[in-house]
Amino acid sequence: MDNTLLLVDGSSYLYRAYHALPDLRSPDGYPTGAMHGMVNMLRRLRADYPAAYIACVFDAKGKTFRDDMYAEYKATRASMPEDLAKQIEPIHEAVRHMGWPILMVEGVEADDVIGTLSVQATQLGLKTIISTGDKDLAQLVNENVYLINTMTNEKLDEAGVLAKFGVPPNLIIDYLTLIGDTVDNIPGVTKCGPKTALKWLTAHGNLDAVIQNAHTITGAVGENLRAALEWLPQGRQLITVKCDCDLTPHVVSIHETLVGQPENREGLQDFFARYGFKTLLRELTARSPAALPGGTPLDSPTTADLFGGEAAIKRGEYETVTTMEALDRWLAAIDSAALTSVDTETTCLDPMSAELVGISLAVEPGKGAYIPVAHRYEGVPQQLPRELVLEKMKPWLENPAKPKVGQNLKYDAHVLANHGVTLRGIQHDTLLESYVFESHKPHDMDSLAMRHLNYQTIPYVDVCGKGANEICFDLVALDRATEYAGEDSDITLRLHQSMIKHVEGDEKLNHIYRAIELPTAEVLQKIERNGVLINAEFLGGLSQEFGARIVELEQQAYGLAEGPFNLGSPKQIGDIFFNKLKLPVIKKTPTGAPSTDEEVLQKLAEDFPLPKLILEHRALSKLKSTYTDKLPKQVNPRTGRVHTNYAQAVAVTGRLASNDPNLQNIPIREAEGRRIREAFIAPPGHVLMSADYSQIELRIMAHIAGDEAMLRAFGAGEDIHAATASEVFGVPLAEVQSEQRRYAKVINFGLIYGMSAFGLASRLGIERAAATSYIDKYFARFAGVKRYMDETRLQAKARGYVETVFGRRLWLPEINSPNGPRRAGAERAAINAPMQGTAADLIKLSMIAVQDWLERDQLKTKMIMQVHDELVLEVPEAEIELVKTRLPELMAGVAKLDVPLLAEVGIGENWDEAH
Repeated sequence: MDNTLLLVDGSSYLYRAYHALPDLRSPDGYPTGAMHGMVNMLRRLRADYPAAYIACVFDAKGKTFRDDMYAEYKATRASMPEDLAKQIEPIHEAVRHMGWPILMVEGVEADDVIGTLSVQATQLGLKTIISTGDKDLAQLVNENVYLINTMTNEKLDEAGVLAKFGVPPNLIIDYLTLIGDTVDNIPGVTKCGPKTALKWLTAHGNLDAVIQNAHTITGAVGENLRAALEWLPQGRQLITVKCDCDLTPHVVSIHETLVGQPENREGLQDFFARYGFKTLLRELTARSPAALPGGTPLDSPTTADLFGGEAAIKRGEYETVTTMEALDRWLAAIDSAALTSVDTETTCLDPMSAELVGISLAVEPGKGAYIPVAHRYEGVPQQLPRELVLEKMKPWLENPAKPKVGQNLKYDAHVLANHGVTLRGIQHDTLLESYVFESHKPHDMDSLAMRHLNYQTIPYVDVCGKGANEICFDLVALDRATEYAGEDSDITLRLHQSMIKHVEGDEKLNHIYRAIELPTAEVLQKIERNGVLINAEFLGGLSQEFGARIVELEQQAYGLAEGPFNLGSPKQIGDIFFNKLKLPVIKKTPTGAPSTDEEVLQKLAEDFPLPKLILEHRALSKLKSTYTDKLPKQVNPRTGRVHTNYAQAVAVTGRLASNDPNLQNIPIREAEGRRIREAFIAPPGHVLMSADYSQIELRIMAHIAGDEAMLRAFGAGEDIHAATASEVFGVPLAEVQSEQRRYAKVINFGLIYGMSAFGLASRLGIERAAATSYIDKYFARFAGVKRYMDETRLQAKARGYVETVFGRRLWLPEINSPNGPRRAGAERAAINAPMQGTAADLIKLSMIAVQDWLERDQLKTKMIMQVHDELVLEVPEAEIELVKTRLPELMAGVAKLDVPLLAEVGIGENWDEAH
């Protein structure tokens, strides 16, 4: 962004950062909340907006010209909190170490300096981005000036100002003059709020016209306007940002004085160490000197994004390949290409059953080809036979030295495998590039194309229809199929060229992409292909048993309710609970009706039999419909096995999602769920082997937080829950009682998921005061955990994301939401996401390591499932001892943390026995 000036309203952010976490302190008790906020915000800004010219502007000490104009200016504002005042000088030190020029000009405010610089930048042909939370600066917005608010992720151009305030930037001064500014103690028109001001300005055009027509405005508000007429010109003067300040003593020129400097790594390292910024210190020392401060975030906008958008790309030209001459020409092109985009069109979406209809290719933007091989509508032109095309393309498709890119190539690999072709040479996948680069956004090609290329792709429904009118792709006309399929490969190639620079430009993201996500996709394809054997007969018997029990529960419920009712109807349940049986109302719905949701049923089930019966009925009904009835129907007739699909780009934490069928949601705590797991069996001569990471998220917490007590307990191989109980209850480890250990276990897991004192009290069945006491004792003994949680909340608010140990970026769009519950949820996620995400990274690394070992040593053992922190393998009896020994070693050795990793192995004839 060589033509951009980035200005930070430092005074605005000082207060906001301080109030976000006023109690954050260094190990020696020095206040650090505002420091944390400013450091994180500025590091994020330089990464998000790599402008050539930058400055952080603070208010100077002393009076300004506004104080001389109006003695009551800011008179109602409280004095700066002492803890914030202590942080001013350290903040200035940190800002300078981060390479930001600092400006403080006596006699004017930071707003005036920013306004003056934005005008000077425009005169020099520069764009200006202003980072602020101050609404007054909206008056500066024009075609060259843009506002961003890192606390709320808000971005305001001219259209954004109009959308937010209802008036364009050139009327913001008039608008604010009418409503006044309580923060700065500038009166407006009494009882004139935003709606009234907007109404007057819309009707009359501007403030001067409103003043001229004040006599026509009726009612009490009209009287208030007329009473303020004498004041309004002065109010407008106070609100107007001064854009002609004399900055010559401070700024020789933007090009000379405001050039962004590299970080002073030694200075920052000393600063972070001095004030106890452990996470930032670890991140700083782990980064290469050339890396951008904070890395390249997902939402990194380009200059074009900020100032008017990028012109949409033109539609490409795509050839329909129906002759050997054309096929040979394209084979020569892809054989010599540095990278080829490839995509398949199929008869259906099920990867294990889909048959190939056509293949599309692209080796340069704007040009592509579609090779139809199995279109079958009446009057279809002559096509090359599928067998011939695959025979000619197989050497290239299977050659690992021929680089390929695609959108979700795991699917295409399945399709080609259905025809005896093993896809190799997958160098890039745009689905995974997007997932690593911007995990919180949609990753489908339509969304990616619009987001990154400003290009509207042809929707699938426009080609094949939907609902009752939907047709298979083999019935689509060749010209239309070519337009659609050719575009897929072309746009995939263009998307790759657009996104890969963001991934490769950040060392940590590039590691996640190349060392974790790309190889994981290949392993998942093999796991999905292996499938898992199930005992359909056993499931059939279980389904009958569940059905009988469901009927029995219904009859018992009818008896308790004194009549039949629909156990799935919240309205009928509510009527019986609260009108007939007079059960206590636990909470209400937004409409005011008594709630009967899961939480309410769980609470009522503690004291009343009917809610307990309904919960059991629901659970059994779900198990029956989702698993015992459905799984036998999902057996692939060709393989005799069930083949799930692992969605890799869904959860922002990096966890995999299983669907069709979902093998990750089979409950394990209830006996009925475990019985379903009995249906997952090993074939004759084999066993199932399960390897599960032990207490993985707590171990990751110990590593990330660097808490000495936790590190010591795990390092010594102690029972972490007993060790926690020993610390919290102040008893020797050997004397910890089972009830104390149970409490400690709930505390350990509860706190990493953001559980409050209220939630802990509910889980343990104790008074809230007692739960608060336990939490206080926990944090007193595990101070590193408390420090991690406080720092993480603040960093998440400033940066908008948190990171795993390996650098996966976990975005939190609601972290600065004005909606309290959403913001609180995001804060809880900020604490837990690094642990969940790191656990997801570890299990993926384990899958890669295990699969590499199985193939390298040519074992017959197969990986058949991945469920949360667990791998399930199908092992021949001859390999049991070898795999039982090597598997946990591989899983424990995929990463070196400050605590030992431990994987526990189980063996059985079915999944339940193995787990």
